[in-house]
Amino acid sequence: MARVVLSVKMDQVGGLQMRWLAEAAAVGEVHVLLWTDALIAAVTGAPPKLPFAERRYLLESLRWVAAVEPLDAPHDPETLPPDCAADFWVVCDRSVSEAKRAFCAGRGIELRHLPDSALGGFPEIEPPPSTGRPKVIVTGCYDWFHSGHVRFFEEASEHGELYVVVGSDANVGLLKGPGHPLFSQDERRFIVGSVRFVHQALVSTGTGWMDAAPEIERLQPQIYLVNEDGDKPEKQAFCDEHGLRYVVLRRLPKEGLTARQSTDLRGF
Repeated sequence: MARVVLSVKMDQVGGLQMRWLAEAAAVGEVHVLLWTDALIAAVTGAPPKLPFAERRYLLESLRWVAAVEPLDAPHDPETLPPDCAADFWVVCDRSVSEAKRAFCAGRGIELRHLPDSALGGFPEIEPPPSTGRPKVIVTGCYDWFHSGHVRFFEEASEHGELYVVVGSDANVGLLKGPGHPLFSQDERRFIVGSVRFVHQALVSTGTGWMDAAPEIERLQPQIYLVNEDGDKPEKQAFCDEHGLRYVVLRRLPKEGLTARQSTDLRGF
């Protein structure tokens, strides 16, 4: 398989970044050279918003990424390291340059740029074949995606085959008020579905705290799992009535990482 290299800061992981990684994965096996905190500071003059360990954890959780390696200072962003093996160097429109073209020509690497026009829309991600493990369902808004969400999915997937039902735009607005959600249901579904711990991501079709009731009826999961923030009497009652096991996880970050909340990150 072709070896695809990306050199990135990835200081924010949103829908556009996920689409870019997905398109790169269609070219070949994606190897990410992730800028260290020192390199970002050296090139931009400011530290990253998220530390290297957190950015790496986020990237390594994605189904589109085969490997993540640190790219440290000093380094010329217009080149790849001398020992970097690559068939393709994939870049976005804004970072295409003659210096990169010249470097790739000299190394026998194909420079492949993905224009923004190729990243429009957020298609549904086809789920892999079922594993036969117990089905686990989790629900939520997932409006500003962060490492806490990834950790929640990682822990939830240990209980079985994980299905994530993302709140529809209409229901998120109903529960959270004007200005919510920040991102569309299709974008949020695509982001969640990009995480390798998630078997399938869907959009809810019901309303209220049990907006995923129609999806639960169709999927027939054995476990409904929530974190402490999402623990609601309505969910417990629904599970009791329908014979689902109701599991509440403590809200803990991945070991060594900072606890994150979407409301704290929206200023990034």
